[in-house]
Amino acid sequence: MHKIAVIGTGYVGLVGGAGLADFGNAVVCVDQVAEKIERLRNGEIPFYEPGLSEVVERNVREGRLSFTTDLAAAVRECDVVFIAVGTPEGEGGAVDLSQVDGAARDIGRHMNGYRLIVQKSTVPVGTARRIRKIIEENMTGDHDFEVVSNPEFLREGSAVEDFMRPDRVVVGADSERAKETMRSIYRPLYLTRTSIVETTPETAELVKYASNAFLATKISFINEIANLCEYVGADVQTVAYTMGLDKRIGPKFLHAGAGYGGSCFPKDTKALVRIAESAGTDAKVVAATVEVNRLQKERMLAKTIEAAGGDVSGKRIGVLGLSFKPNTDDMRYAASIVLIEGLLERGASVQAFDPVAMENARSIMPAVDYLGDPYEVARGVEVLVFMTEWNEFRRLDIDRLKELMARAVVVDCRNIYRPEDFLECGFEYFGVGRGRP
Repeated sequence: MHKIAVIGTGYVGLVGGAGLADFGNAVVCVDQVAEKIERLRNGEIPFYEPGLSEVVERNVREGRLSFTTDLAAAVRECDVVFIAVGTPEGEGGAVDLSQVDGAARDIGRHMNGYRLIVQKSTVPVGTARRIRKIIEENMTGDHDFEVVSNPEFLREGSAVEDFMRPDRVVVGADSERAKETMRSIYRPLYLTRTSIVETTPETAELVKYASNAFLATKISFINEIANLCEYVGADVQTVAYTMGLDKRIGPKFLHAGAGYGGSCFPKDTKALVRIAESAGTDAKVVAATVEVNRLQKERMLAKTIEAAGGDVSGKRIGVLGLSFKPNTDDMRYAASIVLIEGLLERGASVQAFDPVAMENARSIMPAVDYLGDPYEVARGVEVLVFMTEWNEFRRLDIDRLKELMARAVVVDCRNIYRPEDFLECGFEYFGVGRGRP
């Protein structure tokens, strides 16, 4: 068993800390926000993630997981320190490393013996070396330590499963001692034959960006194909399905829609473009991916305006789904923001529902009328827009929707339904890549 401190109780830190505790380690999660720590001690999870509260509760109850604001004590008492702080998008798409730098300074000031520092946040290539330098500059004694890059690959909505049963674990380390410690920490995964990739810190740092950029590129690619389908009368659903049957391509991330959002793909793609520029080269495919995604969100707004007859001023529009994807309350870079803000700017009134994201959405878009269920949203609207593919939206009573709406018009930005499901009930249906410009 290792004594592990995890600095940061955001998405990566809390999921990772709870998961490491579930692996049998003694974990203390550290955050400087006292209110957040108090809420965690009371069993309150600060964001929506299926299954996380159960893992946290179990490990707190069994004495392996605790929470504190005392970073100094955590660093002094633990042999491994994970850095899992935020790395938000900075100016021009660059990564803001201020929280990482601050964590490194604090570790250096309070270290009292050998420590393994594990960088878990998503950071540019060279950050492990940067952390080492900052710690050395802030140490009060002559202590040995090592810095390892251990990127996370968690999908929001499936993060607990991803941590417990990952496709792979990447460890970027320079010494056998550091690698052996990481093997010990992740020992349960070795027993299940999870692929553990041991490499250099620089390679580990780049793997994260390369993986996310590739997946984002698949999304932008199929969205471009969907747009082409609308002009040539083809069906993107069949195109994507048939492409996915090729084992070299695969079916994942070939679902046409409103574009990607969330905490990773938008900032990581832009960061990779900046990393390439800083290295004196280009990432042209990734840059194009970013631009296609921006345009796709605007295209959903244009599609909705078209569905409303070319002008939304004075019209009521209903929106179902606000979070950037199902099973999360994350509104970061959500396509719904581009849609709704565009509608409001053009004089429309908007009423919306989301199963878990309305509180977060309200802080961003207070002018929206947030209602209690899909049928309340449908009442009196000129157009009903599906923006997030929550399962509960897949089996709605279409005849009831028609009775409630002012006009029977649907914009399905995630292709949740077959066009005929609505067309047969007398609706006008606008999908993505379903053969209609």
